[in-house]
Amino acid sequence: MNGHTPRAEPDLPEIAAGDVTAVRALDDVERTVPARLTDPLRHPEHAGERIRTRRAWTLLGSTLLVPGSAQLAAGRRPVGRAALKVDVVVWAAVVLALLSALLWRTPLVWFVTNSVTSLLLVAGLAALALGWAYLFLDTLRLARPGLLAPRARRAVAAATVALVLVTSGGLGYSAYLLSVARGAVSDIFGGGLPFGPSEGRYNILLMGGDSGADRSGRRPDSMTVISVDADSGRTVSVSLPRNLQNAPFPEDSPLAEVYPEGFNCGDECILNALYTDVTNNYAELYPDAQDPGAEAMKDAAEGALGIEIQAYALIDMTGFEELVDALGGITIDVGGRVPIGGGTDLTTGLPNEIFGYIEPGVQHMDGYHALWYARSREGATDYDRQARQRCVQAAMLKQLNPVNVVSRFQELAQSGTQVVETDIPQSQIGSFVNLALKAKEHEMGQFAAGPPYYDPSFPTYPDYDRLHADVERVLREATDEGAPSAAGLPGGGAGPAGLAMAVAVPAAQPLVPAEELSANGTCSVP
Repeated sequence: MNGHTPRAEPDLPEIAAGDVTAVRALDDVERTVPARLTDPLRHPEHAGERIRTRRAWTLLGSTLLVPGSAQLAAGRRPVGRAALKVDVVVWAAVVLALLSALLWRTPLVWFVTNSVTSLLLVAGLAALALGWAYLFLDTLRLARPGLLAPRARRAVAAATVALVLVTSGGLGYSAYLLSVARGAVSDIFGGGLPFGPSEGRYNILLMGGDSGADRSGRRPDSMTVISVDADSGRTVSVSLPRNLQNAPFPEDSPLAEVYPEGFNCGDECILNALYTDVTNNYAELYPDAQDPGAEAMKDAAEGALGIEIQAYALIDMTGFEELVDALGGITIDVGGRVPIGGGTDLTTGLPNEIFGYIEPGVQHMDGYHALWYARSREGATDYDRQARQRCVQAAMLKQLNPVNVVSRFQELAQSGTQVVETDIPQSQIGSFVNLALKAKEHEMGQFAAGPPYYDPSFPTYPDYDRLHADVERVLREATDEGAPSAAGLPGGGAGPAGLAMAVAVPAAQPLVPAEELSANGTCSVP
């Protein structure tokens, strides 16, 4: 009609009324079949054996490299997304820490050593360890070990255990080490605000104390001021003889009124006796001090050298043996035979028995032998002992390498809290770490208020004005500006223990011929 030919309808099969339900049911099944039923990541049961094995290893590798990615790929999206967010935060923190380590270490060291932030870091590392272990175990479940061949199943399970031990175990051990370090730092260092340099230098009094059974109270047998240039890190150690007499005190010291003419009360008033004298008789003059004797020694060192002493560190020799053992021993090239024992019994006046000797040559000493090497008096002068003690200090510093510290960290921390006492505030650690790294770039200069830099009579009849002038010269030369002029000084070559010597030349008179150390006091650190 109307000129149009009717369109032919296609031939359709006849469907019985009873078949309509069957067609609808088939259509419903097609619509409910998952679109990716054959995806091997989510449905490994439809994959071949080789693909299943490859899938399991891929999931494990993904959890190792990007924790949470395996869960995201296998369909556990909430867990995967949460883990990936943690990944981003952790990597951002790592990058920030690396930038701080390269550009400005002080905030990083403060964060690690501060009592509050270090506790947060310990908790964070422990949480990461547990979280990573959970992700690996969940990945093993997603790998469907039951679908793997027996050999592949055992290999995947063993690899999962190994990866958990390496990753979570490593994080957990790091948290443990940081917890130990946190306890040691809190026990050793004090509170308070950090202090600044004095005339461009940090001056720390380092003492070796001895409170053995044959002593009445603790006396510092060795006293050394470590002076570090705040800009360059150039360092000089200035030794104070234990028998230095008439040590003066700064005007603001409470001992200036007690001893207006200096620590001068006869032959018994040598420098190291001041510690016991103040501890027993004048502790009230230092009411805020944790250790009045140590504070008094700082005042005496200030007066003797003419420089401000900002802090002290005292190593108690009663725990020194444990500290050396914790380091795994120290190695020293011994110049002369040193007795173990000897000396005089203060009660009877008779000679003490000699139990053996530390023989010349390169010796690896345990704590017992290192302690005797540092303190033996038999056949030695005080200057011999001081030289040996400097070698022991240098050998201990050499042993403090990263591998040794990590492997023996717990022993070092435990012995350190028993051996080391200091008033350096915990908040100072960050700036001192920076300074120590600078100091490693230079050799340490050495000087002493006695032989071999002065006549042997100098500690008994000291000229403090002259000593002040010499110390000022030595410290001025321990700077980037003063170092070139120091190179031409006599004796400016290699000194004891392989360290550079900074020899002071008095402005008005030549250096008095120095007393040579005996073989008992010669040593070096190989």
